[in-house]
Amino acid sequence: QVQLVESGGGLVQAGASLRLSCAVSGRTFNMYALGWFRQAPGKEREFVAAIRWSVSDTYYADSVKGRFTISRDNAKNTVYLQMNSLKPEDTAVYYCAAGFGPQISFYTDYGWDDYWGQGTQVTVSS
Repeated sequence: QVQLVESGGGLVQAGASLRLSCAVSGRTFNMYALGWFRQAPGKEREFVAAIRWSVSDTYYADSVKGRFTISRDNAKNTVYLQMNSLKPEDTAVYYCAAGFGPQISFYTDYGWDDYWGQGTQVTVSS
């Protein structure tokens, strides 16, 4: 079992920054990657960013590339999503998810089936 707890969401104005955290606990020894996803009202869940758990590879959706940075602190078992230059269209509930195995997608939520956090709301006002 893996437990994921997100934090750091909030209400900000356009152009501001936020840093989301995802605290990971449990059986992480064979975890392949940790990803961030988001879901806006009335829209499907979409991939935002991901980081491999044992190497430094990172992946980003085109919509956030250059503005968001994913990083991890293995000593703290925490993954961060630094979000800069926020836009109103970034408004969504943000979730972290644990992926096990190379079958997971770094463009959709395919393969990210088993472990998800409860989500944290990010609201960006114009």
